[in-house]
Amino acid sequence: MDSQSQPELISFKVCPFVQRSAIILCEKNIAYKTTYIDLKNLPNWFTELSPLGKVPVLKVDDTVVFESAVIAEYLDECYAPSLHPKDLLEKAKHRSWTEFASAITMTMFAMLREEDEKEFGELKEKLAEQFNQLEKVIDADGPYFAGKHFSLVDAAYAPIFLRLQLAEQLHKLNLFSERVADWSETVLKRESVKHSVVDNFDEIFLEYLRKTGGYLSSKVVTTT
Repeated sequence: MDSQSQPELISFKVCPFVQRSAIILCEKNIAYKTTYIDLKNLPNWFTELSPLGKVPVLKVDDTVVFESAVIAEYLDECYAPSLHPKDLLEKAKHRSWTEFASAITMTMFAMLREEDEKEFGELKEKLAEQFNQLEKVIDADGPYFAGKHFSLVDAAYAPIFLRLQLAEQLHKLNLFSERVADWSETVLKRESVKHSVVDNFDEIFLEYLRKTGGYLSSKVVTTT
């Protein structure tokens, strides 16, 4: 693709759903442009593009695609290699557990923002139980969700693993079984995952946690 026809990914730097899209773009070696916006001060042009007012948004020429799952499916169908299994039932299973990643993401952010220590603990227990459910369906031999090959499901969980890895530096969460921990470690070492966020993502995300005012925010050390 020439530079004029590169897809444009509209992003918020700490958004896990945007990172899913960036991972897939990187996996497929697609040249693309990233435009960052402030979700607390949305530009008028963005609200005209996104009827839901959310990121990610992928702009391809004059066509706008929104919602991370839809963007993932489009990119996987449009660019090789496919990150979905060929078998239709197996593909449906992958889509189901990608949707579960969205549920885990919501629990995770609720926990990270929670101000009350007791409520924080309850959300942590809920998150641990969700990972226990997930542990039952990931491939026992690994190293990825479905075995040897990286898939769209792995791309969906990578942003979760990254944010929890950073949160773990502040407070021991102990959310994973050994199998999930191994999966997380493998996914986070992948080049597409490393290059799917800005270079100073760790700093930006920890600052984001500090500003939430949640239970974990008091444990973020501010550097000057």
